[in-house]
Amino acid sequence: MKKEMMYRELANYYDLLYVGGKKKDYIAEAQKVIEIATKLKRSRGNDLLEVACGTGKHLEQLKQVFTCVGTDINQGILNVARKNINGVLFKRADMMTMNLGRQFDVVTCLFSSIGYVKTRANLKKTIDRLGAHVKLGGVLMIEPWFWKGEFAAGKPHMLTHSEQDVKIARAHISRIKGNVSILDFNFLIAETGKGVRYFKDRHELGLFVKEDMLNLVRQAGFEVSFVENVLERGLCVGVKK
Repeated sequence: MKKEMMYRELANYYDLLYVGGKKKDYIAEAQKVIEIATKLKRSRGNDLLEVACGTGKHLEQLKQVFTCVGTDINQGILNVARKNINGVLFKRADMMTMNLGRQFDVVTCLFSSIGYVKTRANLKKTIDRLGAHVKLGGVLMIEPWFWKGEFAAGKPHMLTHSEQDVKIARAHISRIKGNVSILDFNFLIAETGKGVRYFKDRHELGLFVKEDMLNLVRQAGFEVSFVENVLERGLCVGVKK
């Protein structure tokens, strides 16, 4: 089975599933990031890095306030971002190993992308890499995936999109193996000129412990707190000492 096709072969359909209606509110989420960064940031610059930026929908809003760079490991999703978002520099980079050779006043990792590092060892590597890219007095924000013990496996989920020339349904029932949540997405895409196509796409995300993540951010040199009831799953927020 292929993995993470949604960010590669199916990247052109990604925004159809997440933008608009009662789906993901990128505008409100970006505004919350701006509010928190403005309140806490002690560095004097205005540079922002979004790690695992996807199609750049947060950056589309954040660039109104910050000078922005976006990174992602998947070239397919970056191609979509570059095509649709002007005024942002996009670079391909793995968040576990990246070294951009500069620091930023704000570094974000949103939409639970941190879950894709899967293991605690990789989580530490990633937080250290994120932290290394933050200026003294700058702000780090990480939106977690579900915490260990809080992920409800076995329930059916579905997202749909419908317009004249393309209909999409994505359904899955999640499960847990060890400390990893496994989501086997089943895509059914009906599109004018292309017929009806079926894809199965596996996503594996680590289930971490909140206090452990906060401690790793502290160890990376940050004053840290967790902000509840923002974005979808809260935000781990650190200010670099």
